Amino acid sequence: MSQKKRRPIPFNKPYLTGNELRYIGQAHINGNLAGGGIFTKKCHAWLEKQIGCCKAFLTHSGTAALEMAAILAGIQPGDEVIMPSYTFVSTANAFVLRGAVPVFLDIRSDTLNMDEALIGAAITPRTKAIVPVHYAGISCEMDAIMEIARRHRLMVIEDAAQALLSTYKGKPLGSIGPLGVVSFHETKNIISGEGGALLVNDPELINRAEIIWEKGTNRDLFLRGQADRYTWCDIGSSFFPGELVAAFLYAQFEKAKKIITVRKCIFKHYMESLKPAADKGAIRLPFVLDECACNGHIFYIVTKSPERRAKLMAYLKARGIHAALHYLPLHSSPAGIKYGKTGSAMAVTDDLSTRVLRLPFYYEMTDNDVDRVAQAINDWAQRCSA
Repeated sequence: MSQKKRRPIPFNKPYLTGNELRYIGQAHINGNLAGGGIFTKKCHAWLEKQIGCCKAFLTHSGTAALEMAAILAGIQPGDEVIMPSYTFVSTANAFVLRGAVPVFLDIRSDTLNMDEALIGAAITPRTKAIVPVHYAGISCEMDAIMEIARRHRLMVIEDAAQALLSTYKGKPLGSIGPLGVVSFHETKNIISGEGGALLVNDPELINRAEIIWEKGTNRDLFLRGQADRYTWCDIGSSFFPGELVAAFLYAQFEKAKKIITVRKCIFKHYMESLKPAADKGAIRLPFVLDECACNGHIFYIVTKSPERRAKLMAYLKARGIHAALHYLPLHSSPAGIKYGKTGSAMAVTDDLSTRVLRLPFYYEMTDNDVDRVAQAINDWAQRCSA
């Protein structure tokens, strides 16, 4: 069969476990569709058990969870929040909406995570928080970040949007800083279409988090008989998702460990199969710190130049293989220039952001699919070195 007729390999394909529609039907029968029902509670309990956070709050997106975190962290106009430039816009937007200034730092060349060695020099009297982003589900160097935060009395908000069930020294990501955030967008490992969760690891923040989550009211306290009136107490918003979303998500949670196990096998298969291209120096493979375990969220490669990335992407597309670029640095984007500032030189971010290429990666990828992608890249590498 010619390559032109071969089945395309998509970049992403959302996976359904089989119970999503059944649980949505149960939620409909229960009659509580607005959120906060049985399935929401089940999801909260699952997150609290699996991640070890003190309290979890489902949100309608990872972005909403970040916005809740910004409010809980007490971010005020003029405050500075340290974060990587190589991240999704929501990481910065959540704090800009509170009037804060994102302070963008460069990334490490190995993990593509924020370079913890640059944080100290970026701290000013206005600095209020540090937001490490666990890129591709691979952990930042959290011990160093937490120590810096402790010395300077700064809040740490883990953007673990891509890192559900990844760990750092045995600790689930999202459970290390006082606040953490995960996402269930359809491109993530565990999905609900759109969706996210705020993970609260500081017990002193739980009561206010509950009020912010409930649109600034004490509704949950009132329903539990712990308040004699249902009143507006604080700022907040409609952060939680409907019960149908929670029902869908719980079906995913039931199979979460299996999903992660399969994806980690695909990740390992890619690593082994792409070794010929890496050995030729045509590409660089992902790097995971020894003390970390990633969840197999993204498999990316780094080419030698932007031009080679474009040629490889076209080479793969011609063979029915759909790869994807990733973030454009925030520090050089129009809104990043307007609302933020840099706290370091950005040479690594500027360079690597033009050379990262994400490969197809989804639960139902077969060994043959991975082999096909890897063979195409290895063949391309051979041609480049010829």
